[in-house]
Amino acid sequence: MILDAAARTAESEDGMVERRCAGEPLEHVVGWAAFGGLRIAVGPGVFVPRRRTEFLLEQALRVGRDAGVVVDLCCGAGPLAAALAVRLPRAELHGADIDPVQTAYARRNLALFADRATVHEGDLYDALPAVLRGRVELLVANAPYVPRAALATLPTEARDHEPVLSLDGGADGLAVQRRLAEGVVEWLAPGGRLLVETSARQAPLTRGMFAGAGLDAWVVECEEREASVVVARRAAA
Repeated sequence: MILDAAARTAESEDGMVERRCAGEPLEHVVGWAAFGGLRIAVGPGVFVPRRRTEFLLEQALRVGRDAGVVVDLCCGAGPLAAALAVRLPRAELHGADIDPVQTAYARRNLALFADRATVHEGDLYDALPAVLRGRVELLVANAPYVPRAALATLPTEARDHEPVLSLDGGADGLAVQRRLAEGVVEWLAPGGRLLVETSARQAPLTRGMFAGAGLDAWVVECEEREASVVVARRAAA
């Protein structure tokens, strides 16, 4: 049904069917993924947003409804940034990712918000303009958290068609989150919040990292979506 709707001609539909049968993610084949009520443009070489990450979006809105400066690190194609842009119409938004293929898609997905949304290319905080230091009121990060040895167990669609940088969390799955914790305090505004998606098994360790960085941190979970999010808050004073 989705392929029928996406195809413009019978020939193009045949090509889509061939790609899908070869194991390419449906979202890459049709060119979009559903996320947060939006159609997010995706394609080959792009991480496909997961339904569980909508829980991260919901929690970000719960604690950051009044945020004026919002950052989405490891933004990929920008699904979180785009969904936040829709729901926070007065916020200044910044997305950042190290992968130029994905930042190109993020710029496309944030084009409607070009007057207040900017996509940066680079490694975590290094990608952000210095003017944001100490001003970020809401920071979200769907950073990779799959332990490297577990990559081989992922579904073929992810393993063969999505960028490894969006999946590989290092030996213990916490390498990128550890780097997020190390630099977060200098970027968050007083009272600012950081929210990170992780697994149920890793969540206590992730929470401990951010607590060790001087933040008040806690874990929220959604059993239905098998989603875990660590929320951390910088002290207001």
